[in-house]
Amino acid sequence: MTTTQDGFERRSVIAGLGLGGLAASTALAGQAQATPAGAGADAKLRFGSRKVGDVTVFYREAGRPDAPVLLLLHGFPTAGHMFRDLIPLLADRYRVIAPDLAGFGRTVAPPRGRFTYSFDALAEVVEGFVDALGLTRYALYVFDYGAPTGFRLAMAHPERVTAIISQNGNAYTEGFSTEWGPWEAYWRDPSAANREACRASLTDEAILFQYRHGAAEDRVSPDGYTLDMHYMRRPEAQEIQLDLILSYRTNVERYPEFQAYFRKHQPPLLAVWGRHDAFFIPPGAKAYARDLPKAEIHLIDAGHFALETHAAEIAVRIRDFLQRNGV
Repeated sequence: MTTTQDGFERRSVIAGLGLGGLAASTALAGQAQATPAGAGADAKLRFGSRKVGDVTVFYREAGRPDAPVLLLLHGFPTAGHMFRDLIPLLADRYRVIAPDLAGFGRTVAPPRGRFTYSFDALAEVVEGFVDALGLTRYALYVFDYGAPTGFRLAMAHPERVTAIISQNGNAYTEGFSTEWGPWEAYWRDPSAANREACRASLTDEAILFQYRHGAAEDRVSPDGYTLDMHYMRRPEAQEIQLDLILSYRTNVERYPEFQAYFRKHQPPLLAVWGRHDAFFIPPGAKAYARDLPKAEIHLIDAGHFALETHAAEIAVRIRDFLQRNGV
């Protein structure tokens, strides 16, 4: 395991560049921003959709069709647009694909009476999406809800996974903060009152808190959280999210399975974690090392939505990690 508190792993990045401190940060950001310059049309975002049963999955992608694949799985309460800064920084070398999960963004799924909004269902749709695109090998970038979704996919097809990047994507109970109280009460007792108490997580104020807590406010674009607020106001959106909040208990129940997958298959794993996250705290990142001794763990000076403020640094870390692991 390699863990750093200041967001820089000197063995693999700074040592190679011969830089340190603020100069290293500037150089890392500059490298990430300059990398795609020669990629031309390959670095430009493309948009499409694929039919998976009754769900039409919307996705963003960039990169050559024959390039190694990086599959980006977003979290709550957002969608694939959270990767808007990251995708162009990696598309010169990778085919980067970011679908919107069922119930999120521009993916179109049936109403609640005709579709079960659960994490098992989210994973089944992603698996169908991957098959529809003909993807047989990919690295996974998992964040928040994307982690239990992606880990289900990895357990179903371990031979497909070339590496995992977990950005505040939890798989250990140590990763939970005290902010989970109302959700945990709902898991223990799914009463109408406990369901209603979780509705506070869906307000504009709660969404804004997720974006801004632990981050420099003047670096957080209003575009992301404003769009998420809009999505949350659509018909049935809040009830769908409350169904998924209840289903989240199944993720915790499956943590031992996720961890067994890590121990058995030993996928290369990079944890790049906003250490000021109010929900998934640093012990959750460090816990990966129990099952993956070679895990590379970095705590960066960011909040929950680390890509809003640190996309350039994270892109450099991903490129370095994947290339050293032959991806």
